[in-house]
Amino acid sequence: MTDIVYTTPEHAELRRQVARFVEREVEPNALAWDEAGFVPREVLRRMGALGWLGLTVPAADGGAGADRVTNVVFQEALARCTSGGFVVTVLVHTDMAGPHLVHAGSDAQKRRWLPRMLSGELISAIAVTEADAGSDVASIRTRAVRDGDHYVLDGAKMFITNGVHAGLVFVAARTDPHAKGSRGISILAVERGTPGFRVGRALKKQGWLASDTAELVFENCRVPVANRLGEENAGFYAIMRNFQTERIALAAMAVGHCQTALDLTLRYVHARKAFGAALWDKQVIRQRLAMLAAKTAAARTFLYHCAWLMDQGRDAVREVSMLKALTGELVNEVVYTCQQFHGGFGYMREAAIERLVRDARILAIGGGATEVMLEEVAKRLGEAD
Repeated sequence: MTDIVYTTPEHAELRRQVARFVEREVEPNALAWDEAGFVPREVLRRMGALGWLGLTVPAADGGAGADRVTNVVFQEALARCTSGGFVVTVLVHTDMAGPHLVHAGSDAQKRRWLPRMLSGELISAIAVTEADAGSDVASIRTRAVRDGDHYVLDGAKMFITNGVHAGLVFVAARTDPHAKGSRGISILAVERGTPGFRVGRALKKQGWLASDTAELVFENCRVPVANRLGEENAGFYAIMRNFQTERIALAAMAVGHCQTALDLTLRYVHARKAFGAALWDKQVIRQRLAMLAAKTAAARTFLYHCAWLMDQGRDAVREVSMLKALTGELVNEVVYTCQQFHGGFGYMREAAIERLVRDARILAIGGGATEVMLEEVAKRLGEAD
C-alpha cells in the first residue's frame, strides 16, 4: 500500500464500503447512465443516507467532520468505478460547490439548504466558468447589480457540471463594475426555478456522458441579497481557496481511474490469446504495464501527501498544482495504453476501458489545464520546502 503512512484501518473500511456500493449501484448501470446523460437522483440520495455527501462538513453543520486525507480515500475509492461521469456528479456537489456554502454561508443559509444537500435531496453546482473566462476568474463578465434587497443578475456560464438538473447553483458574478480584476466578485446562491434563470442548453461532450453539463443563462434574474454567500466583493478569494480542494479531487479521480484501467488490462492480457500465447507473455506488454503501475504508485503517494499537507494547514499551492498537472497527464497515458492493449475490443462502447478513455481526457483540462498548473508551479520554483 503506497499510502500506508497516511491512512488507517478505518480508511481501509471506508474503501471497502465504497467498493461494495460501486459494485452494486454503479457498475451495472454505467453504460445506461452514459446513454441517459444523467445519474439518477435516488442513487445520490442513497449516498446521502450513508453520510458520504458530507464527509468534510463540520459535525456542527451535520457532517462527519473528516479531514482531507479521509476525503481523498473516499474520492479515490469512488473513482475506482468505470464511470467518470458518475464520480464527477458526486464530487462537484461535495467538493466543488458545497464548500462555498459550508465556508461562507450564514447560519440561516446553512439551515435552509445544507441538510437537503447532505441528504442528496438538493444537488448543487458551481458556476464560475464563462465562454471567455475559465481559470482566469478575474475576467468574468456576469454581473449582479444591487437593487434594494435584490441583485439583478445578467450573464451566462459555460461548461457547468450538474447544471441541467441542479437545484441550487452558486454563481460568481461581478458586483462592483468599477473594481479591477479580481476585486468586485461575489458568490450568489440561485435556486432552480428562479425567474430569469434558465438552462440555455445541455452540452454534448466527448466524455463524462453520465454527467449533465449545461450552459446557464441569467436574464434580469432577481436574486435576494440574503442569498449572497459571505461579504460582497469577496468571492474571488473564496474561489481561489476552493481551487485547491477541486484540484485534489480531480487528481484523486485520475489516480483511481489509473488503477482501474490497469486492473482491467491485467485481467484482459492474461485471458486474451494471440499468436498461440496470452498477451501477458509478450515482454513489451508486461514491462509497459509495470512502468505505468510504478508511475501510478508514485502519483498516488504524492496525492496523499498533498492532502496531508493541507490537513497540516500548509500552503500547498505549488504541490497541488504539480499534482494536478502530473495526474491529468498520467491518467491519459495509462488509459490510452490500456485501450491499445485491449485491441479492437477496447474501441467498443461495451468495453469499460473505452469509457475510461473518454472520461479521462478532461482531467488534463478541467479544474485548471495542465499548462495553467505548470505556470503556477513555475512561479513557485525555488521556494523553500
